[in-house]
Amino acid sequence: MKNINLKLLFVAFCSLVSISHCYGQLRLPNIFSDHMVLQREVDAKIWGWAKAGSHIKIHGSWMQDTIGITTDYNGKWSGKIKTIGAGGPYSISIQSGDEKLTISNVLLGDVFLCSGQSNMEWGGDQGLKEIMDELPNAYNSNIRLLQVNRNGASTPQENISNNWSTLTPESLKPFSAIGYFLAKEINFEIGVPIGIINASWGGTSAEVWTPEQVIQVDKELYELSKQQIENPYRPHNNGVLWNSMISPLVGFPLKALFWYQGESNVSTWWGYDKLMKAMVGSWRSAWEEKMPFYFVQIAPFEYNNNIPKAALLREQQNKTALELPNSGMVVTTDLVDNIKDIHPSQKKEVAVRLSKIALAELYGKPMVDYKSPIYNGYKVVGNKMEISFHHLNGNLVIKGKQLDDIYICSEDRVFHKAKSKVIKNKLIVYSEDISNPVAVRFGFTEISMPNLFNENGLPIAPFRTDNWEVQ
Repeated sequence: MKNINLKLLFVAFCSLVSISHCYGQLRLPNIFSDHMVLQREVDAKIWGWAKAGSHIKIHGSWMQDTIGITTDYNGKWSGKIKTIGAGGPYSISIQSGDEKLTISNVLLGDVFLCSGQSNMEWGGDQGLKEIMDELPNAYNSNIRLLQVNRNGASTPQENISNNWSTLTPESLKPFSAIGYFLAKEINFEIGVPIGIINASWGGTSAEVWTPEQVIQVDKELYELSKQQIENPYRPHNNGVLWNSMISPLVGFPLKALFWYQGESNVSTWWGYDKLMKAMVGSWRSAWEEKMPFYFVQIAPFEYNNNIPKAALLREQQNKTALELPNSGMVVTTDLVDNIKDIHPSQKKEVAVRLSKIALAELYGKPMVDYKSPIYNGYKVVGNKMEISFHHLNGNLVIKGKQLDDIYICSEDRVFHKAKSKVIKNKLIVYSEDISNPVAVRFGFTEISMPNLFNENGLPIAPFRTDNWEVQ
């Protein structure tokens, strides 16, 4: 009798297993969840899984029509739904036979992806005062957050383990401070719902965020990547965070990308511009969109290198900012209160500067000189060098009696402390010790925090006019 009962239990269990394989096959990736923001005014891709060959119906509550699609032989399906102007809350229903999924409390607005290493990642969990002060009032139904867990993978993944959340003190505390303040600024200025996705991991190099094959096929990038050292607290293999934290998001419509990273690539500074262009190009290719890419230049920090590698990496970032289409860079040389701390505490101002670039370039807000000036060129006039800048229509401003960290040299390449003055948007540099000037360097150290700005208070990016090997 006992054996018969065991057999009956076994048969019942097998029946349940069989039923579970027949039903409950309609699924969505977690990026489509309650409380999400879906990009407004686009043909928004939506995808998932169901029984192979089954018919799928998709309907957004703002839509008059229902979209019909069929799953492929792998049980995958994808379709596009046309979104309208900002608003909500709405719902989205997905049906396959008797199965139905509903995504509730959906807003249509603008969605941004923030990524990088710890300066993008940091927030309330690290005790950042700006966020801790914000927590008591962190309630805004028009800001939604998606925090992507830190996981690596050796192959591209199809899903993440996280869902969207509304803005509350609990959801904000572990979130990116820069991401939050970006959302707050843009929501305030534009008045549309904002969704912010944060996929960041402290200490990581740009190689781990770039698809492995992109690096493998480029000899220079591959050789540079081999200099990334194994660390028990963060991944170092090419592409592992692309696979796990970015690839599952591909296809989800975005308004723009925000990036803060570079400290972990200082040791291989000479390849950083090429690496950034490769990474951004691969992301844009995956999304099939030339998404705007706005990034932050690394801040002054006492790396104690024998040559100014951080200055050389900033020079690479200047190059990226000027040459990468649809991009913009924020300079942070004035936002550091402790050069021994690689995590400057002023994250809100970084976000404000990023948001101004976005407001001008994405939303057409009338602004002048909303980007930090970047070195453009020079000409020699007698014993002086006249420096000109990109992104500068107004005047230069020296804060203080004289300009800090400015040096000039002649053909002997021995740099002398220089004097300087500004004439509208030109910087004039000279020294009584130099009659035939050849080159100028400004703020070209790892820790320099110079005092030259545009009229909007944005610092000029550190630069040098020469391209000599730095000893």
